[in-house]
Amino acid sequence: MKKASDKFGWSTASAFIIANMIGTGVFTSLGFQLVSTQNLVAIMLLWFLGGVIAFCGAVSYGELGAAMPRSGGEYHYLSTIYHPAVGFLAGWVSLIVGFAAPIALSCIALSSYVSNIFPVINAKLLAVAVLTLITVVHAISRTVSGRFQNVFTGLKVVVIIGFIIAGFILTKNYQSFGPSFSDFSASTVFNTSFGVSLVWVYYAYSGWNAAIYMAGDLRNPQKNLPKALLLSTLAVTVLYMLLNLVFLLSTPASELTGEVEVGLISARHIFGTSFGNFMGLVIALLLLSSISSMVYVGPRVSQVMGEDYRILGFLSRKNKHDIPIIALVFQFVVALLLILTGSFSLVTQYTGILLSMCSLATVAGVFVHRRRFPNAERPYKTWGYPVTPIIFCILIICSIGYLVYDDYLATFVRHDQKAMWMSIMSAGTLLVGGAVYLANKLIKK
Repeated sequence: MKKASDKFGWSTASAFIIANMIGTGVFTSLGFQLVSTQNLVAIMLLWFLGGVIAFCGAVSYGELGAAMPRSGGEYHYLSTIYHPAVGFLAGWVSLIVGFAAPIALSCIALSSYVSNIFPVINAKLLAVAVLTLITVVHAISRTVSGRFQNVFTGLKVVVIIGFIIAGFILTKNYQSFGPSFSDFSASTVFNTSFGVSLVWVYYAYSGWNAAIYMAGDLRNPQKNLPKALLLSTLAVTVLYMLLNLVFLLSTPASELTGEVEVGLISARHIFGTSFGNFMGLVIALLLLSSISSMVYVGPRVSQVMGEDYRILGFLSRKNKHDIPIIALVFQFVVALLLILTGSFSLVTQYTGILLSMCSLATVAGVFVHRRRFPNAERPYKTWGYPVTPIIFCILIICSIGYLVYDDYLATFVRHDQKAMWMSIMSAGTLLVGGAVYLANKLIKK
């Protein structure tokens, strides 16, 4: 048990949460939002709502993390709150999607930035090479992992702040968004396009659930955890809104629409082609931090499942450096398959719907846990309860509903695709997870 002197305060917790939240999404997702809407007010509202979702989810997770302090995240919480089968499915989603898919997306984004600057480079091969290199680095030792991580993480906020300042100062011809204010109405928000775009924003804010690792390590968590969550989420929300505002004011929306490398395209308008390309490379290098952190953390979650379920026992095996090497390789294989077979858009939506379902079940679990375990010790209780978890659940249910409905429209109304691939992939992942759970029960008999 840690002494009070060994624990840290709200400022350290804020830094940890900010470092986990800022990743690939803010440099990539605007292009796909612009496919659905080019209304500036709507886009800024999307990024604000993303911050609201992140904060409401984080304060809810904080209570569960303090009451059930064990590694495993949603897997552990949902097993305790509902049923081991529900927890297993959440762990299965984490195993397949929670880390492997964001890793694949970050590798795709990084390679897209670099190949746009150097067209001779094959984007897919570069994505595979980056994934392989970082996996090998984290398979060597924890010391190497730590050093590699520390090189890149601290640069994120500095680069974003510098980019924002330069964008406002150096941009010569601001884009006009006057009609956005006069055209904005309730219909701009309550439609399928807005809901789908919210999933892109939700992906950009992923990392807010770092709060589940915070409560047990804080001095006075009842006071310091909500303070850290509020300040860190507010800081990231402001940075995200300002950065996207710079993207939109510096660059014609037509050039950003549907593009992954929005940061690079905007940098070329702000700094000119040569220095803009350099900034694009800096952004690509910063994505290494996101990839590295997920490659390191992911196998530790898989390891817990391997320890609890015989059929996944191979995931708990470690090498001589105490690294869950089999889980690391498994994660590598899944991420590799996603890079080779999936588009950035499809993988993001597939990731978003499954992770949203797990987060929804977990936040709703705050209500269930209080009812089922009324006498449980709660060092930290959800700030703003019951309003904050209700807000989270409503926004997530809406975004999931809109996403599935848009998948239906794309298949049967617009005929943009041959099947509801996102829904099929999501349902298939859960069905396979259920089959593995049942197989494990048969093995135990």
